[in-house]
Amino acid sequence: MRGLNLLRAVKGMNDVLPGESARWQRIEAAFARTMALHSFREVRTPYVEPTALFVRTIGEDTDVVEKEMYSFVHRDEPLSLRPEGTAGAARAYVEHAVHNTEPVSRWYYVGPMFRAERPQRGRYRQFSQAGAEIFGDPGPSCDAEMIDMLVGFFRQIGIADSRVEINSLGAAGTREKYRDALVGYLAPKASSLSEESQKRLSMNPLRILDSKDPRDVEAVRGAPTILEALTAEDTAHFDGVRRALDALGTPYTVQPKLVRGLDYYTRTLFEIKGATDKLGAGDTLVGGGRYDRMIEELGGPKVPAIGFAAGLDRLLIASGVADEAPSVQAFVAPLGDAAAPEALVLGRDLRRAGVACEVDARGASLKALLRRASGSGARFALILGDDEIAGGSVQVKDLGAKQQEKIPRDRAVAYVTEKLGLSRAELS
Repeated sequence: MRGLNLLRAVKGMNDVLPGESARWQRIEAAFARTMALHSFREVRTPYVEPTALFVRTIGEDTDVVEKEMYSFVHRDEPLSLRPEGTAGAARAYVEHAVHNTEPVSRWYYVGPMFRAERPQRGRYRQFSQAGAEIFGDPGPSCDAEMIDMLVGFFRQIGIADSRVEINSLGAAGTREKYRDALVGYLAPKASSLSEESQKRLSMNPLRILDSKDPRDVEAVRGAPTILEALTAEDTAHFDGVRRALDALGTPYTVQPKLVRGLDYYTRTLFEIKGATDKLGAGDTLVGGGRYDRMIEELGGPKVPAIGFAAGLDRLLIASGVADEAPSVQAFVAPLGDAAAPEALVLGRDLRRAGVACEVDARGASLKALLRRASGSGARFALILGDDEIAGGSVQVKDLGAKQQEKIPRDRAVAYVTEKLGLSRAELS
């Protein structure tokens, strides 16, 4: 290898090595349990979708579509790596006409997304999201249930200080009505806005509300809020969300300037923040909201929907989920080449009985094998040498108790499972 250029992972696309992957698995397992308890089922959509899907749903003038997508043309077809999960789930819902068989569909997903943005702590170019969608329920009760579910999930993974912010963008015409009011307010102040917000003023003015630039913060200080533009029906829906959250005992703050960066949102919008001591200013754990027009805009029927997405990379930083010790329970140590085949058979028999087992048939010394067994975290080392094979026995060493005894080979598996306390239900 000396003299060759060392190939490295693409910037912002990180390896997850076995020492870290246990934490990922525990977060993903906790999320899957939460989803199952709330009657969500898993959906798996392609990593690559037609570029037009994201342009149509997310919005052509959004930062995601304009600056952050990995797009390419394959045989005259514009394609993109998925930057988020909702659009693909909605496309699948429409393509497979799921509305014909289910009045309400509750789906969840976990998987990688891709955005060509500047990598920073908890935000990468390839990142993993856990998200969910509910199709067919207009709310407001399911909106509140989703928010409360997420607060409970965060508490389960060790994030106890989560803070809920909610807003409403209103139904179909409300967003456009508010957009006009906001432009009317900001247009006379255009020269005082940041360069980015001056561009957004004509293309996506609601994003100015989300800007952290001090010039923009000052400019929008007295701007009208979208809550002032809500219709009576919009207000009733938002009040219903708040009543349900109050009934659930889930604290929240109404944040009228919460807009998020995607065009498809309508009515309920929410973010949950937390673990500021670990994440700093970028402490948003999850964002989501209602998108009642998307299914129809993709060619399906008029079906209301709500969803959310949480970045797992950020949750791993924020959560208290610890690494797990290796899961090896038994370590089979053959002494010599003749013992190796017998060791493989013993290892297979242990695994079939539900015992996590490692076999090291490299021909090392007994001392080296026992050192490796201790390092693996195994409770038992099962030693096979010429004498054991000739006598039909196995030396079983309890590494914790530092005790060793000779067991007949045909009793070895039962002996280990009994000592480990594996029940018949676990073995079946």
